[in-house]
Amino acid sequence: MAACGSRSNKKGYEKNSNDHFIVISKKKMLPMRSILFLLMIVLFNQPLKAQLKIGGTVPGISLAGTGDSLINLSSLDGKVVLIDFWASWCAPCRAANPYIQRLYKKYKGDGFEVFAVSLDVKKEAWLKAIKKDKLTYTQVIDPDGWRSKVAEQYFVDQLPTNFLLDRDGKIVAINIEGKELFDTVKSLVK
Repeated sequence: MAACGSRSNKKGYEKNSNDHFIVISKKKMLPMRSILFLLMIVLFNQPLKAQLKIGGTVPGISLAGTGDSLINLSSLDGKVVLIDFWASWCAPCRAANPYIQRLYKKYKGDGFEVFAVSLDVKKEAWLKAIKKDKLTYTQVIDPDGWRSKVAEQYFVDQLPTNFLLDRDGKIVAINIEGKELFDTVKSLVK
């Protein structure tokens, strides 16, 4: 028997408009306890994820480049770096590539680098896109695609996704684009 509302004094309770009670039978309480217990197990067994935040640092990356040798993000320490997650099949990524290439060409001599991380699973498609888009900045691939441990560490859930780092390796912007990206890079390299 479940009820919600005020109780009369039949069971020894005074009738008061400010007193409200919920009565649940023992038969219904047992399944509710089981559900609550299972919910707590699920919630407390999930690893707590701390999103990457502006002012924080990023995890290291070491992936194969176009020539199959490993390239480390740490090789760009001391530079302003745009970490750009993309894929050859991602239309918004491909549309952004020429802009990023122009930005790179303009500021590479001032200590600006792009570290592009592809989530392509087909290396040939990735290499073809690099050639077609005439990309000259650092390219690496994680052939695990959406199962990428690197993408997971960076909490990438959409493409394109980017992180702009200052010379100290601190995140100064996340998913920055257009004029705001251009102006921020310009201010960081000067």
